[in-house]
Amino acid sequence: MNSTYLPAIAALAGSAVGGLTSFMAAWFTQHRQDHAIRVAQDRARRQKVYGKFIDEASKLYADSLIHDKAEVAALVSVYALISRMRVVSSVAVIEKAEAVVRVSIDTYFAPNKTFPEFRQLMNSHLLGEPLRAFSEECRAELNNIQPR
Repeated sequence: MNSTYLPAIAALAGSAVGGLTSFMAAWFTQHRQDHAIRVAQDRARRQKVYGKFIDEASKLYADSLIHDKAEVAALVSVYALISRMRVVSSVAVIEKAEAVVRVSIDTYFAPNKTFPEFRQLMNSHLLGEPLRAFSEECRAELNNIQPR
């Protein structure tokens, strides 16, 4: 081999290694950024569904405290949100959501609360109790969604 070619081959090899290293670093950085964006979007999507469920389930539970007959539209809305959660949530979150709906439905069969009884429930912090386990499970699930 001619000694004049050796520096040219070394320079070419160095350029190839440098270019490959640069490409791999850029690819790795882009991959990590894309993953972080997907995780943030997933978390936001879940928070939105959980928030809607809490709103609708709260209305349903409050209605069940003062009425004997269920609002079918409210029940359909809550079950639709549970179905949406089935796509993205853990089994534990779904079980807690279904438990909230069961409590609300069972409350329709209990005697209606008077306004003083309703106030007493509020003061004892028992009014929000049916949603507490659901909220805590959602918080735990959202905290476990972390970028690698």
